Amino acid sequence: MGFKMGIVGLPNVGKSTLFNALTKTAAAQAANFPFCTIEPNVGEVAVPDARLDKLAAIAGSKQIIPTRMTFVDIAGLVKGASKGEGLGNQFLANIRECDAIAHVLRCFDDGDVTHVEGRVDPVEDADTIETELMLADIESIEKRLQGLQRKIKGNDKEAQQQDRLLREALAVLEQGQPARVVKVDEDDVKAWKMLQLLTTKPVLYVCNVGEAEAAGGNAHSAKVAEMAAAQGNSHVIISAQIEEEISQLDADEAEMFLTEMGLDEAGLDRLIRAGYELLHLETYFTVGPKEARAWTIRQGTSAPQAAGVIHGDFERGFIRAETIAFDDFVAFGGEAGAKEAGKMRSEGKTYIVKDGDVMHFLFNT
Repeated sequence: MGFKMGIVGLPNVGKSTLFNALTKTAAAQAANFPFCTIEPNVGEVAVPDARLDKLAAIAGSKQIIPTRMTFVDIAGLVKGASKGEGLGNQFLANIRECDAIAHVLRCFDDGDVTHVEGRVDPVEDADTIETELMLADIESIEKRLQGLQRKIKGNDKEAQQQDRLLREALAVLEQGQPARVVKVDEDDVKAWKMLQLLTTKPVLYVCNVGEAEAAGGNAHSAKVAEMAAAQGNSHVIISAQIEEEISQLDADEAEMFLTEMGLDEAGLDRLIRAGYELLHLETYFTVGPKEARAWTIRQGTSAPQAAGVIHGDFERGFIRAETIAFDDFVAFGGEAGAKEAGKMRSEGKTYIVKDGDVMHFLFNT
């Protein structure tokens, strides 16, 4: 599985420029005026992983299939969006469908690019968006609480659980805090996720800086880093302009360009890695002569659940998983060498898959 990350922010902060760079398309029109994105644009990008190329080379795989990440470019929110200002509630609904939020913040000074509030203050911008999401959640919760009353009177246990959790969220939101700060008991985790509140989404702050500041950031991004640390959120520094330029180059040219800019890697790589950490994701591999393929799972996934990512039948009929750690696969020159060295393990239903595992599933049809 991949995951879906919504790119949000105020108008003219570089969301569409970043989206274009990430997906190497011009599908999201980047223009110097608010609301240039009228419909949410969806793009899929391959997740770069050097391990996959190495595995394919060892196994002589004819095809390399990376795992993928979905980005959704959501139109610029403005103050009052929760009440329908700007393009309003339809975009709040688009955010609801995402697993995480990449909140792009303007951390560059450029008189030629208009800021919707007439100033550059990324912390204030972050607060504006967070407030709109909290207000939208409050409105949603109040409506849902009313709708649950009849079921509660009928002694519906599920409705009672929803009512309790919604009230816990509401109490936090009314104190000016996002719903993600609520401590949820293990028994309530599934029901909590089903509530789909906007402010429970994990947030990654994307500091969009100028080209000259891409390597180390600036005073604006430093303030965002401080804010993110205080909230327990993550941040990453990217120059959307640089990423857009890189997206037009081939691999060798891109590497030379990054070196000239003093950068070790493309912003996309940093963004994906930060996204993986944010959602507690990891990768396992299937490798053979036909293809080498990466699969994304959540940390803590069991072997049968990992098999189910490939096909439901694999999970239902799971017998065992022949497993080799990535380092062992490389060190012993592939499956045969690892097996001969005693590095291939036969794992059962309780095995928790580790990042980098090379797996072959046996199952009943």
